[in-house]
Amino acid sequence: MDISAMLAAIKKHPDFDKVGMILCHNGVVRATSRDGRKVTGLKVSVDHEKLAQIIAEQKQRPGIIDIRVEICEERDLAVGDDVMFLAIAGDIRENVIAVLRDTLNAIKTTVTAKTEYFQSTR
Repeated sequence: MDISAMLAAIKKHPDFDKVGMILCHNGVVRATSRDGRKVTGLKVSVDHEKLAQIIAEQKQRPGIIDIRVEICEERDLAVGDDVMFLAIAGDIRENVIAVLRDTLNAIKTTVTAKTEYFQSTR
């Protein structure tokens, strides 16, 4: 995963001259789960068909020029590792922020499934 390469690809888009903002999300492995348990790592699985569908739908929204997503799913991840990069390129912040929020929420709820590894409580 390389966020610099992702941004470089967006900047090569034929309609990049219409872009006024690129907003990025960099998800990382946290040391605690949402319920407060100590996490030692996690693994992510991805529904690629659903991901493609969400990206295609979100690209149709007003002002959106490009959407790029990379999700690390090929290995176990440790605390601090990058899990996902999401970049939205569009015309104005109101459009870009809304699409980042909606795309991220859709990915987290319908595209990815994670297995968290917890610290032993002995």
